[in-house]
Amino acid sequence: MPPNDNRIDARDWSLLSVLSVLWGGSFFFNGAALRELPPLTLVLLRVALGAAILLPLLRTQKIAFPKGVAGWRTFFAIGLLNNIVPFSLIVIGQTFIPSGLASILNATTPLFTVIVMAMAGEETLQMRRVAGVALGLVGVVILRGWGVEARTGQGLGIFLCLGGAFSYGLAALAARRLLKDSPPLGTATFQLLASTVMMAIVAGAIEQPWRLPMPDVTTWLAVLGLAGLSTAFAYIVFFQILRRSGATNVMLVTLLIPVTAILLGWLVLGEAVSLREIAGAMVIGSALLVIDGRVLAVWRSASATFGL
Repeated sequence: MPPNDNRIDARDWSLLSVLSVLWGGSFFFNGAALRELPPLTLVLLRVALGAAILLPLLRTQKIAFPKGVAGWRTFFAIGLLNNIVPFSLIVIGQTFIPSGLASILNATTPLFTVIVMAMAGEETLQMRRVAGVALGLVGVVILRGWGVEARTGQGLGIFLCLGGAFSYGLAALAARRLLKDSPPLGTATFQLLASTVMMAIVAGAIEQPWRLPMPDVTTWLAVLGLAGLSTAFAYIVFFQILRRSGATNVMLVTLLIPVTAILLGWLVLGEAVSLREIAGAMVIGSALLVIDGRVLAVWRSASATFGL
């Protein structure tokens, strides 16, 4: 099915909800693992273990590996923009700012994606979508609060997280142009393998992971959650939505992540939900309806019919 960047069907809304849970957990897993692991080593473990989890599935699906340098070039480009740069910038940024603020900054991804797609001529710059994304960002801020604390290097942390969000926008453009016919499982696995090679060089040169003390069980569980749920499984879902609904729509997941985090805290941990959080969730929901456009179309049609 060709990507449709104007509408999202019911199946893809469901997949976006699942993806928001999977990626929302990455901020928690990062925060737990960073207590014992340096950031680049954590990114290396994330992509390497994620690739290892997916590799056995390739055989069951009879998906062949890319051939030669030309075959792998695309996946190295996607891995750089979709994994190496954003993962590294965000996880380093989280050493300067709280996870809540990092998730808010991550929610700017759809805005960057809309702008990148328009500048590249892939999509028209629809004011409905820009207004919807901006409204969604307001909702995220209301729901989470700014989360700003007096920390040394906080400005740098904010800049790094915004850089990660911008890189995701570039990755969406590259994936849209280069991965039209690639199966989601193959795309997820090959870009993680390419990312593992690149991160092994970077982390090995800068942090020398082999010299680090062995982390405890809690840290390893966080790493496994990050690699298995927030990376391997999440990317299969991500590339499935990308193929069906398009680049801008799949990045709407970053607006949903704070909402799912609040809901999971309420359902699983019994955390209280404040009126501010309910209001923020309602604003985000309204923003998604504006972006989708169908409700506005129905409203305009009704207004024309009844002369409103």
